[in-house]
Amino acid sequence: MIDMKDKKAKFEILFVCTGNTCRSPMAEGIMKKLLMEKGISGVEVSSAGISALDGYPATPFAIEAARVWYIDLSEHYSRRLNPDILEKADLVLVMSKEHLKHIEKIDKKSLDKSYLLRAYPQKNENENLAIDDPIGLSLKEYNQCFLELEEEIKRIVPELVRQYERKNV
Repeated sequence: MIDMKDKKAKFEILFVCTGNTCRSPMAEGIMKKLLMEKGISGVEVSSAGISALDGYPATPFAIEAARVWYIDLSEHYSRRLNPDILEKADLVLVMSKEHLKHIEKIDKKSLDKSYLLRAYPQKNENENLAIDDPIGLSLKEYNQCFLELEEEIKRIVPELVRQYERKNV
């Protein structure tokens, strides 16, 4: 088991989408589950939305898509992205270029630690790398979105561990 709590500082990962009711909560749940399965502790994972209204639950289809993979989003409540949330994060992973533009508006210095999820660890703002928003679509699209998120998050976990270790050298 890798106990990152024994290190000097915790590492905080923030997922950002638009409403914080589907993509970013699913990503948060996936990341927490993968870290737990790998025995990695001391990494904080949260989510927020650039246009979120505080206190809304995850969408029913997001809850259902995650539940199939044993991730419980029933206790998730949305929160609006703000400078304080950005400041606390060591790494910000967003779903589209639009989210990066919003981060630049509210806290330009946070752009240095902000990436499109599909591009990470590279800085690439190609809109083709966006993870499409399933809001308003069917459970099929939510399931597809969940699987895309899971694939990307599994891909980046080794790099996240390296980033955490660099922070605590």
